[in-house]
Amino acid sequence: MEYRRLGPGEYEDLSSRILYEDNHILVFNKVPGEIVQGDKTGDECLAETLKTYIAWRDSKPGKVYLGIPHRLDRPVSGIVVFAKTSKALSRLSEMFRTGDMHKTYWALCCGAPANEAGELTDWLVRNEKINKSFISKPGATGAKEARLRYRLIGKTDRYSLISVQLLTGRHHQIRCQLAAMGCVIKGDLKYGAPRSNPDGGICLHSREIRFIHPVKKEEMTLLAPPPSSWKGLEPYL
Repeated sequence: MEYRRLGPGEYEDLSSRILYEDNHILVFNKVPGEIVQGDKTGDECLAETLKTYIAWRDSKPGKVYLGIPHRLDRPVSGIVVFAKTSKALSRLSEMFRTGDMHKTYWALCCGAPANEAGELTDWLVRNEKINKSFISKPGATGAKEARLRYRLIGKTDRYSLISVQLLTGRHHQIRCQLAAMGCVIKGDLKYGAPRSNPDGGICLHSREIRFIHPVKKEEMTLLAPPPSSWKGLEPYL
């Protein structure tokens, strides 16, 4: 069940999309179209939605703290980690910075890779004016190395389901590198998809995250089911 505001002080239950929660962190399954943090659009962001929801759910009289150690692009779905204390935020931010957060993405793509598994290494240049990245030659102005590992999970006549592990964190890295490989993500018009998705999102999903809990020091592995619009994935879930 997805969140929607019903009226003053009334909220539809978000609990089905909370993947994990304790006193320190909250892990949530974002849907395409939600923004994690406020931007120039002025649309209500997920962080503020969850703050209001938690205050309503727990009958909290004061402000709810929810820190943002990382983000997902608006058209992307899947796992987002929030911090419920400043200590957790500091530790989570450092883990994302150092690569101690191990993330796996699923991409539903038009076409299939030539090889069922492999590692891609490219040099990407970001064009901020059009919010898009391009593959360039090493040494080009602003070029940054981008590396990822991929594995073909399954395919149909029209689409392939690809698992991706990021080895670097560049702007639109998965979208750009998979498109260059001939596997444009379904719905991703910016990188060459033939048509948009009805929800305006793209079929890129943050599927799994593995990390050590910032306070409890326990190993955590969490999975997020993909959006219901992804049809025919039952054999792989």
